[in-house]
Amino acid sequence: MQKEKPLLSVVTIVYNDAKHIKRTMLSVLNQTYKHIQYIIIDGASKDGTVDIIKKYQDNLFYFSSEPDKGIYDAMNKGLAVATGDYVLFMNSGDEIYALDTVEKVFACADGADIYYGETLRINEKLESLGPRKHLTPEQFSWKSFKYGMNVGHQAIYVKRALAQPYDLKYRLSGDIDWILKIAKRAKYIVNTQMYVAKFLEGGASKQRQRESLKERYLILQKYYGFWPNIFNHFIITLKAILKKQ
Repeated sequence: MQKEKPLLSVVTIVYNDAKHIKRTMLSVLNQTYKHIQYIIIDGASKDGTVDIIKKYQDNLFYFSSEPDKGIYDAMNKGLAVATGDYVLFMNSGDEIYALDTVEKVFACADGADIYYGETLRINEKLESLGPRKHLTPEQFSWKSFKYGMNVGHQAIYVKRALAQPYDLKYRLSGDIDWILKIAKRAKYIVNTQMYVAKFLEGGASKQRQRESLKERYLILQKYYGFWPNIFNHFIITLKAILKKQ
């Protein structure tokens, strides 16, 4: 008997991004893998974003447009209505890497707690900027983030049963905390060995980098301890200096 394919809940959050939302949506809706429920959470956009989304509303599992308390509040709204076996956050501006990516991800192995892969950075002209500066680890675990976030949230498919709500005390780096909580509980993690997402450079954390870095530091301290975190950040700083030389 043929094994039933897992259902994937893809959540896109968006606010005033009429320029990019269609591209993100089509990267999900046109997947060759058909066991996808698509959820879009809009923060009451005023720039025409909602009109674009509504053109595809018949293909969506869920859509809402209302004010929220920030990025992670919106993500929690999406997570709350998701019913899939796995969940993937693909926010506006980002894309699933290719139209057969989801199919290839689930073909890698059965029943993983986490599937992950590499992310390609792109600019506003949709030109390739290469992989993220923190390259994806060959073997990922909760300890993998000690030198920085080396698996992007748009490149990680997590078993929904392991996914807890985002902690709203974080404004910009809550995705690090969220992934680490899941990774600590995960028993079977699969590296897909391929690009699985495209990431548009210049999000909220990039625009407010100092605040984002402070949050990241405190999150990593919570997981790795005070002194190990100081040492790890010394290594991060040293690598950044050497890279510039």
